[in-house]
Order: sequence, then C-alpha cells, then structure tokens
Amino acid sequence: MADVQPFLGYLVRPEHASEVAALPYDVFSRDEAALEIAAHPQSFLRIDKPCALLPELDEYDPRVYELAAELLAADIQAGVYTLEETPHYYLYALEQEGHRQIGLLATVATDDYRSGLVRRHENTRAKKRRDRIAHIKALEAQTGPVLLAYRPQPSLDSLMARYAEGAEPLFDFVAPDGVRHTIWRVEKETSEKAFAEALETIEPLYIADGHHRAAAAAETGGAYFLAILFSAGQLRILDYNRVIASLNGLEPRELLCRIEEDFELEPAGTHALRPTQRGEFSLYLSGAWYRLRIREGRRAHDAVAGLDVSLLHDRLLAPLLGITDPRQDPRISYVGGGRGLGELQRRVDARGDGAAWALFPCSFEELCAVADEGRLMPPKSTWFEPKPRSGLFIHPLSLAEDGRLSRQTPAQGTPGTQGTQGTPAPAQAPAQSLPRPSTTQGTRDGL
Repeated sequence: MADVQPFLGYLVRPEHASEVAALPYDVFSRDEAALEIAAHPQSFLRIDKPCALLPELDEYDPRVYELAAELLAADIQAGVYTLEETPHYYLYALEQEGHRQIGLLATVATDDYRSGLVRRHENTRAKKRRDRIAHIKALEAQTGPVLLAYRPQPSLDSLMARYAEGAEPLFDFVAPDGVRHTIWRVEKETSEKAFAEALETIEPLYIADGHHRAAAAAETGGAYFLAILFSAGQLRILDYNRVIASLNGLEPRELLCRIEEDFELEPAGTHALRPTQRGEFSLYLSGAWYRLRIREGRRAHDAVAGLDVSLLHDRLLAPLLGITDPRQDPRISYVGGGRGLGELQRRVDARGDGAAWALFPCSFEELCAVADEGRLMPPKSTWFEPKPRSGLFIHPLSLAEDGRLSRQTPAQGTPGTQGTQGTPAPAQAPAQSLPRPSTTQGTRDGL
C-alpha cells in the first residue's frame, strides 16, 4: 500500500490564486517564461523558473535559486500565502474543452519512490534533475506537484466525485489558457477517514508527469513529496513530438528514400497531418507533410522497443540522422501536443532546414507495461493535458515533531540571515529563505 498522507504547508490565499497559479516550469523555454512573467507579473513562474528574470546569468547560476527563495519568502511575508493549521486532503478538478478530471492532492512518501511502489517510466536528464534539486534546497520546499496515476478504483473515484458535488470550493477560476481549476479542502473528520480508507487499495502509483520533480524530492531529504493522484481513466495523454535541427548531411530526397526502407511513405500536401493510429507518423520536411506507416514485421514484440517513440528513434533518428543520445543531443527538441502541429511547422520553417515528426499518443497501458517491468521509456514519451498549476500549494521540507509548522518569519531569524533579526522587511524587499519549521531535537521530515 502506498503511503499517502494529507497535505500540510502553505496554501495560496483564494484572492491571489488565479494570478499566482502557473503552468509547470518545464512547459516554457527561458524566453517564453520571460514573456509570460511580463504579461502576468504575479505568476509563480517567476519563482519556479527565475532564470527568466536574470538573462545575464547562466540559468543554473546559484544566484538564480537565491532569487527564487527571496521572491517566495517575500510573497509569504506579504500575505499571499497562509500557513495551514492542520493537514488535509484536497480535491483538484481540471476542465478543458469538455474534458474533466478530478484528483486528490496529498503528499506521498519518498521511500515509495525509492522502493518502486511509485513507478516511473522515463529517465531523467542529469542537468534538469540538478536544477530541481537546487531549487528545492534554496526554497527549502517543493512547489510543483508530481502528477501520479493509479488504475481506476471505483471507491476512491466515486468518493471524490460525491464530495466535490456537495462541498464549497476554495478556489474556482479559469486560467488564461481556458483551463478551469477548482479545488476543495476535505474538511470533515469522517470524510478524511473515508479517503484514507479508500487510499488503502491504491497500489502501485505511476508517475504521469513530474519525473524530475519526484527524483529531486527523493534526493533532498524530505520524507514526503507533493503530488496529485488521478485515476488513469480520466487522464488525457497527448502526442509528444520531435523537431530535428539538421539532416545529418542528407538531402531531403535522400532522407525520404532511406525512410522507405522501414516505412510506407505517402505524400500528404502542405496541410498539417496528424497520425491516426499506433505505428503511424507524420513527417514535415521542406515545406511538405508525409504520412509514414511502419512496415509489417518491423515492430519488436517488447514493452520498450515496440513503442512508437522507440521505432522512431531506432529506425530513423539514430541510423539516419545520427541522434544516438536523445537526452543530450542538442539537435533534437521536444514539442508537447498541446502546442499543436503548427508549432512543428513553424520551428522547421524558421530554421530553413531540418525536419519534424509527429507521433500517435502513447497509451496508459503501454506506460504501465514499461513501468511494471521496472524499465524506462525513451525521454519525452508522454505529454499530459490539462496540467495542474504550480504555486497554489507549498510543501516545506521539514515539519516540527508534532506535525505542525512553526510560524517563524524571515524577519525573526531565518537561518542564513545576518543583521535582520527583529527588523521586518518590506514585502517588495528580498527575504533570505522560506520560513523554516522548528529545528529542535526530534524534528522529522514529512508528515
């Protein structure tokens, strides 16, 4: 049984929720994040991806993370967040274009991640993992929930639906991208007990989105990490597409001829083409789209090698374009399905060379088959939408022995602060770090 506990930490005040809530940091490039922050100055993205505010520095410079800690502490001091008195479960519903999903926000034991009870399906990139570790350490908190999935469990699924129907939400707002976010606190003791009992049947959990956040949480000493649990039957998996910056010395016509060794190739004109089934790909090359279908007998009967993303790599990207390490090769970039096929075309046209491939979305069954074998998919194999927002819940690394957070503020002697004791800083002034829980003997991590 997975160890899932109620959340205890900082919660954004309802009047600030819509302006603070931000898409996860890894949805944006550095330049895109700067534009988003300029348009929405209170967005949590300024804390989640602070390198966008310091373009003169390397994005992994220690001063970048120091700025994030200062901004978060200033927000707490200014009253943007409130410190919860007692732990609670929360329900988080997402609605987008007729699709609705509702999940349980809680904390999950990092030991379950280490033991494999929380199962991953993708490898992590060392640089990105170090980035999240540095971010968590600087803030002394986790700020972005890991999206976890479980096989449909009627008792838990119906319990969430019934509770949401009869309770008043804490937050209910529509984000600029049109996604509606509604959050409820599970208040009654009888309700909390019912959720705890329903969770006893949930095993295992699968990381859907947030592999780097989960890995970083496990390496930073916290006993629990922030997560939202969704039934797999409610999740929507989109395509995760590839843009290649060069053709490895091949002419477009030569590349097309080589592709036909393993794929049936069909010209499809100049309009964006989306794959319609497993084993089918769309290629954008030299201003035109092509439909590719894997030839009979070319697909391996293996949980990993048989994935469409593996076919693309093993049959095309590695042998033809020389991309042997998709995690490190700078010629490959990844475009989530939420951006549309037009983004693939735009990127290729902007360069004047290269190519883009659109894939058919991976299924949850394929994800589970890989994770259950303790194996990993190629990087960037799945894209989930809609995505929960970061910045609504802040989960400090340390909790006092009685499970409660201290109310110490940065002005009252945050570790690392010199010469500021007893002198409250104005809200706009940079504080030193997140207010810390008690560090008396017996302090423990987690709940």
